Parts: sequence; C-alpha cells; structure tokens
Amino acid sequence: MLWSLTKILAFVAAIIALTYGGTWLMEVEGGATIAVAGISFTLEPIEIVFAFVALVVAIWLGLKLLSLLVATFKFLNGDETAISRYFDRHRERKGYEALSEGMMALASGEGHLAMTKAARAEKYLAQPQLTNLLTAQAAELTGDRRKAEATYKQLLTDEKTRFVGVRGIMKQKLADGETDVALVLAKKAFALKPKHSETQDVLLQLQAEKSDWKGARETLGAKLKSGSLPRDVYKRRDAVLALSEAREITSDDSSIEAREAAIEANRLSPDLIPAAVMAARGYIAQGNGRYAARVLTKAWGVQPHPDLAAAFADIVPDESPEARIKRFLTLTRTNPDHPETKMLLAELNISAEDFPAAKRALGDLVEKEPTARLLTLMAAIERGQGAEDSVVRGWLTRALTAPRGPQWICENCQHIHANWVPTCTNCKSFDTLSWKTPPATEVSMPAGTEMLPLIVGEKPSEDLPATTEPVDAEIVEEATK
Repeated sequence: MLWSLTKILAFVAAIIALTYGGTWLMEVEGGATIAVAGISFTLEPIEIVFAFVALVVAIWLGLKLLSLLVATFKFLNGDETAISRYFDRHRERKGYEALSEGMMALASGEGHLAMTKAARAEKYLAQPQLTNLLTAQAAELTGDRRKAEATYKQLLTDEKTRFVGVRGIMKQKLADGETDVALVLAKKAFALKPKHSETQDVLLQLQAEKSDWKGARETLGAKLKSGSLPRDVYKRRDAVLALSEAREITSDDSSIEAREAAIEANRLSPDLIPAAVMAARGYIAQGNGRYAARVLTKAWGVQPHPDLAAAFADIVPDESPEARIKRFLTLTRTNPDHPETKMLLAELNISAEDFPAAKRALGDLVEKEPTARLLTLMAAIERGQGAEDSVVRGWLTRALTAPRGPQWICENCQHIHANWVPTCTNCKSFDTLSWKTPPATEVSMPAGTEMLPLIVGEKPSEDLPATTEPVDAEIVEEATK
C-alpha cells in the first residue's frame, strides 16, 4: 500500500514538474536557427526540447531496429534461434521486472499485488521454480491457504524446489495442529536437507513430543555434526533424551535396560537431577549403594533437590534416625549454606526428635526465605518442643499464604510443572524446565485452614484468617511426624 501511494505521488509530482517546465519554456524568448541544404529552420525553446526528445527516441528505435536486423541476418545465415533469442530477451526483461516488483510487494505486505506480479512474471518467464514460491507466500499473506498449498504441491514436482514445497506444507500442517502429518513431512525435509537448522529443530521438537527418543537422539547428533549446536548443549540434551528413553523403558518393566539407560543419562549430564535420581535407584537395585551415593552427592553439589535426598534415603531404608543423620553428612557437608541443605538437616533432626538441633539447622532462613515448607518445619519444631497449639497454628497459618519455593518451571512460557518432563506440557518446548522459584502470583497452595485440626488436634480459633487456598498434603505429612 505504501509503495503504491509513493508511486502515485511521484507520478503527480512529475506531471506538475513537466507542466511547470513547459510553461516556463514557452515564456522564454529567443530560439535556434538550423540551416540544412540552404533551408533554414527557426525553433523556439520548447520546440528544441521536443526535437531533442524525438531525436533520442529515434536513436533508440534505430538501435532496436539494428539489433533486429542483426538477428535476422544471423537467422538467414543458418542460426535458427537468433530471432527467437532476440524476442526472448525482451520477454525475460519484462518477466524479471515483474518478479522484482512482486518481491517488493510481498515485502511491503501487499499480497494481492504480489500474486498479480507473480502471474505476470510466470507469463513472460515460464519458470515456475522462480514464481511459484512468490505465489505461495503471497497466497499465505492474503489468507488463501488452499492456493498456497496447491502451489507448494507444484513445487514438489521439481527436484530443485522439492524441499521448499515440503517445508511449506509442513509449516501449514504445524499451524493447523496436524502434528502427525507434520512429523512425516519434517522427516522428508530432513532427508532432503540434513543440515537445514530450522528443519532439524522442528523435527527434534516433534519427535520429543511424540516420545520418539531414539529418532530425536539421531536428529540431535545431526545438529552437532552440522555445527548448529554447541557440544555442551548437545551433551545436556542428549542426556535429557537418554533419560526420557529410560523412563519409557521403566514403564515397560524392562528394569535392566532402564538402569543402563538411566546410568548413561547421568554420565552424559551429571547435574541433571532426574537422571541422577534414576541412575541412583538403578545402582540401588543392583545392590551398589556406594555408586548411588556418589551419583547423588555429585548432583547435590550442583543443585540440591528433595528428590536427591529421597533417593539417598532409599540407599539404606531401615536405618535409625541417628544413623541416618550420620550417613547424610555426605550430602549435608556439600552445599551447606543452601536452603535445601538446611531444611534437610532440620527434617533429619525432627525425625530424631532433636528439635533444638533442627531449629539451629534452619538458622535465619525464616527471616530471609520463608516458604510453606520451611514454616511447616517450624510448626513441627514448636510442636516437638511442647509449644502451645496457638503457636503451632500461627506457623501453619503463615505457611498457607507463603511461597511454595522452587518448582519445575518452563523457561520459555513460565508454566509450572508438578514433576520434571523433557517437553513442556504447555508450549511443547524441549528441555526448558528449570528448578527455580516462580513469581508469587503463580504459586498455588493446596487445603485451607480446615486442615488445621488434623495437625494440632483441635478446631482452629474463630479469629484465624480464612482462606480458600488449599494446604499441600506434604505440609500436613511433615507437620504430623
């Protein structure tokens, strides 16, 4: 639209300039006298201008006529394509001009004009590999999906443009939510151009979404070979895929294969928490508790997490609370200042009924980072030390509205997940989940104050603040230990 308006304004400005120039020339006095063969011609200024323009046109026509005569002479001397080449050059010039104008129209958002120019270019050039892509993109711009798909299908017939056709139809199917068809087309596009970065990404995402972990690992390897993926990112994502494959095997009750796949995932990325947990449980099933402890301790040093502590406890499930505190020193001495380490120490001491030690373990976390879990631990500590029910109830009431703490959050769309998954359930992004604290507005707590009697043994006071937010079952369980 803007380009058309610019051309109209330029045309109007040219007309105004020519009119003004003609008027000015008519008012200029003087002229020129031309003598030819004894005959004199007197020309006024405006006549001189017209004569000059006529001379230029005559020269141009003469050159064109000369070019045609040369082509005719070549034809008469045996060059059968001389005349056709002469006219073809003229058609090509018009065709490429139309193609150029169509591309400009497409870039300007003028879909209908681009389609018109594409049709004109095809008329003169007869090269669909050049014009069909312009037609398809212009049809998409105008919302004519049927024409766009039909044009992409025409591109499939030419080996040179087959990839463009497959890619175009694939993007349409993705937009329509037909992921099964899109996956087939993505594999075809990948086979045609294995090094095409966008196709690799689409194929990898679709394979992960369809739980085709083996195929996804092959695609990831192709990304590494083509140089479109750094090696450290490759190792991390390959570990995620290996872990996902291990979880799939676990669901099929293939325990030996699952253990091997989990151990491989942990080897590829030792800091991947779910991989460390699954690998440790694999070692535990083999009776190799020392290897399990080593895996969990290494992961804890990078990112403390409750699942790591739970797996560490399973290494020796029937030990006494005192023996467990001693054995857990392997973990708690690593990252000792981390909030997760402090809360783990508090939980261990609560189990051993050493409530003063549990309170010392928490330190100043209550003032710095009060979370629902931390405040519930404080309620359990106060209960163990014989505090009044109102004190315990006060901690639990604070826990109802406190942040829940770190959770699995998608870095792409900020969606919160209860458990780690390789692909975000909301935006379908691959390997975007991080263990971090979400914004307070996105935290939802599970059961309200009506759960307090189960914890403190009596009805809550009527002056307690009411809430419609639920209390997490884990909070209740911790406080009733």
